[in-house]
Amino acid sequence: MNVPDNLLYTKSHEWIRREGDNIRVGITDHAQAELTDVVFVELPKVGTNVEAKAPVAV
Repeated sequence: MNVPDNLLYTKSHEWIRREGDNIRVGITDHAQAELTDVVFVELPKVGTNVEAKAPVAV
């Protein structure tokens, strides 16, 4: 299993990576294998502040 050391992981198989002033989010290989096709993601508007541990996508 490939586990990059520049990512921070949640217990529910999401990850975050800081890229300058931005944060990139994703899901682990395990989550990808367990989920069916993702057909829609609703994200907050650019520039929206999100509190720690608050949901950011539906």
